[in-house]
Amino acid sequence: MKWTSALAIFTLFWVMSAFVVMPFGVRTADEVGAPKVPGQADSAPANFSARRILLRTTALALVSFGLYYFNYINEWLTVDMLDFTQ
Repeated sequence: MKWTSALAIFTLFWVMSAFVVMPFGVRTADEVGAPKVPGQADSAPANFSARRILLRTTALALVSFGLYYFNYINEWLTVDMLDFTQ
């Protein structure tokens, strides 16, 4: 696999991981007990931490891509194994 292909696939895993990680650990101002800013949506997060989300996303993407890459090298699961029409 070329490094550019690996980078593109890792980027896809990273974006997918970001959407998986974002909802976890989010608390609204009502749940935290923080005062609301006028015009703030009731569902707006009170404790948003971009650094925490980036770290969790990167960790999940590295694990997911690692599993994908080792499967690519070792052929643990192939398309032929997924043929259920037989």
